[in-house]
Amino acid sequence: MTDTAPNPLLQPWDGPLGAPPFAAVRAEDFLPAFHTAMALHRSEITAIATRREVATFDNVIAALERSGEPLARVRRLFWTLSSAQSTPAIRAIEAEVSALMSAHSTAISHDSALAARVAAVHETRHEAKLSPEQIRLVESSHTAFLRGGSALTPDAKARFAQIDARLSALSVAFGHNVLAATADWAMDLGPDDLTGLPPSLCNAAAARAQAKDAPGRYHITLDRTDYESFLAFSDRRDLRETLWRAFTARCDGGAHDNWPIIAETLALRQERAALLGYADHAHYALEDSMARTPDAAQALLEELWEPGKRRAAEEAAELQALIDAEGGGFVLAAWDWRFYAEKVRRTRFALDGMAVAQHLRLDAVRQAAFDTAARLYDLRFTRREDIAGYHPDVSAWEVSDGSGIPIGLLFTDYLSRPEKHGGAWMGSLRVQEQMDGDVRPIVYLVANFAPAPPPDRAATRLSIDEARTLFHEFGHALHGLLSRVTYPSQSGTSVARDFVEFPSKFMENWIVSAPVLSGFGVPDDLIAAIRNAEAYGQGFATVELISCALVDLAMHRAPEAATNPRAFVEGELARLGMPPEIGLRHQIPYFTHIFDGGYASAYYSYVWSEALDADAFEAFVASGDIFDPALAARFRSEILSTGDSRDPMESFTAFRGNAPDASALMRARHLVDA
Repeated sequence: MTDTAPNPLLQPWDGPLGAPPFAAVRAEDFLPAFHTAMALHRSEITAIATRREVATFDNVIAALERSGEPLARVRRLFWTLSSAQSTPAIRAIEAEVSALMSAHSTAISHDSALAARVAAVHETRHEAKLSPEQIRLVESSHTAFLRGGSALTPDAKARFAQIDARLSALSVAFGHNVLAATADWAMDLGPDDLTGLPPSLCNAAAARAQAKDAPGRYHITLDRTDYESFLAFSDRRDLRETLWRAFTARCDGGAHDNWPIIAETLALRQERAALLGYADHAHYALEDSMARTPDAAQALLEELWEPGKRRAAEEAAELQALIDAEGGGFVLAAWDWRFYAEKVRRTRFALDGMAVAQHLRLDAVRQAAFDTAARLYDLRFTRREDIAGYHPDVSAWEVSDGSGIPIGLLFTDYLSRPEKHGGAWMGSLRVQEQMDGDVRPIVYLVANFAPAPPPDRAATRLSIDEARTLFHEFGHALHGLLSRVTYPSQSGTSVARDFVEFPSKFMENWIVSAPVLSGFGVPDDLIAAIRNAEAYGQGFATVELISCALVDLAMHRAPEAATNPRAFVEGELARLGMPPEIGLRHQIPYFTHIFDGGYASAYYSYVWSEALDADAFEAFVASGDIFDPALAARFRSEILSTGDSRDPMESFTAFRGNAPDASALMRARHLVDA
């Protein structure tokens, strides 16, 4: 780009369906684009804050909703690439971009004139003849300013800004460490080391070795797909232990040590909460959640914790008995659990994970998700070869309703590669809104499934758990695509953290249903095995998940955790009676959800949302048709379409007819008698 040429990142997206110009994106254009877009936004903010007219919804709140559109485009595009296509050039500027955005956001929150005008609209909201969604937007906007430090003294505001800037930098550093530690390690294997492994994993490992100029070798990585598959199927206990230790030791010391970052982050979060008058970060983070308080979140977790531990102890005893019967001569360890649990599933339930995976081609599972949405919500997904993604693995899909009218654009990016952060997620490049016309959403889905070797990468096979992940993230996508609100701040997934996982958990139910599984050609006996095995392993799954949520809450409620977080976590696990043969699903040094994401104090959200999901899906089961059209229409209108235009509890009760029944979660996890 020359000095006189317009920055392509600042131009309106004029591709088909409003697609962004990925082909024109260059890393060197981002910083100039951010500076220009921020300056434009600041001028808009100044105009809103300094207007002489009486503050009203239209000239303050609605004006804020309209402001910053170029910045929103640049920001969403950058964070899409920094998470899913994090090239060295993108990583090199990520910290600077994060610092710029943090300072920009804090400056808006601390603008006294703007905050006063928002407060004035808030004070008169009930007399201004506003709609319910407008009142909710006023209240959430006012709360956001208070939580952003608008009411602090000048000195406190200065310290608040310093804290926010430093937390932003620490988050980026944490994520970079995890990405580097994951990419830096691989287990080099020969043909004799592959006993028991599924062909799909072997093929992917061979392709990775070939790419590293190691023909005839096999490289197993620290991607969770490799990790869980290898631990479930490898006959080599020594190699399982090697992989387990490498996976769980990431960023626990060494060149990518995250413990110092964790300690400083915890201390700064506590200080920020205290500045704002909260007892701790957990109380600050959960104030605008469905749970409202850490005590409420912890109560749900503890309701499941002891039953989960009891069931896990029963499972551990059974696995140890199997080890002893085979003459193993060792005590069950964390690197053994998945392997012997897989054996139990094969012998007791006739469930062969490798046999299931042979039916679950990635392209078929993706199509099954589309077909499920078609049956539930009358949607159509059409491949758009004319719309380029940010990588050749990315596919674009036009999403339309039953009459053929486009409602949005979906990008899918499912295969692992070194430039991606680990895990799976959904994001928005553009959110739905109707302030000044019908703006259609653009969303994307990212996963890290180990690809089949070229040329037929679509032949990638998924485990049943990976297929569940695909459906989970697709549930998030539907939440964004089916949003029908007026204001962008209330659109799609912009809801309480412990509600946002509800539509995605809900969508998981269909991938393990008989109608969907039979569509893959899975025989009836294997479908029955999958269904029968659903109850097995719930002790392990419950303990692995809830322990993370309990430790997350504890760290953010105890100021002393920042002094020595490693010792604090060890003490908390001992207090909980954590089974050593299970361990945390996410060890703290690579727990990106809470140190490089939005789930600090809120990892419990997965469990809370699962309780909503369990209760909601029971309605479909009770109807006798999991595709019941009336229920699906109500779920769409009351849950998926409403975004944050009303309180999430109102949305749930509008669908279900009552408040959520927490006992449904105990039934769903088969822990009723544990």
